[in-house]
Amino acid sequence: MKGNYGLTMRGIIKNSAGEILILKRHPKSRTDPDMWELPGGKLEAGEYFDEGLVREIKEETNLDCEVGDFAIAIQHDYPHKRTVQLIMYLEDVEGEFKISDEHTEGKYASIDEIKTLKLSGCLQKVLEKKNWIL
Repeated sequence: MKGNYGLTMRGIIKNSAGEILILKRHPKSRTDPDMWELPGGKLEAGEYFDEGLVREIKEETNLDCEVGDFAIAIQHDYPHKRTVQLIMYLEDVEGEFKISDEHTEGKYASIDEIKTLKLSGCLQKVLEKKNWIL
């Protein structure tokens, strides 16, 4: 596939038990409907990637956070677009968790539980490349 790349930011948020926050995409979503993913999204033109990630986390989860360390970068192509996805660890997470209309569910889950779910292509690639350790 040829074409322009989009930059997508995703964040890894863990609770005190080490479980990871995941969100289930809306069934009418153009990409990965009804699949679980890490929170995050596309950057706006001219937006710094860390500011875009904080904005996306707030929009999707109502949580405030700080961007921590880099986790992994992957390329993930969809039938209608190409993306490079940067995944960062998030820290100093505060606020009351509430999902946006883009998603139908959200929860903290262990890696063992995540392995049993229908995952987005991006999340599947990330977990395989990281040997299921985030």
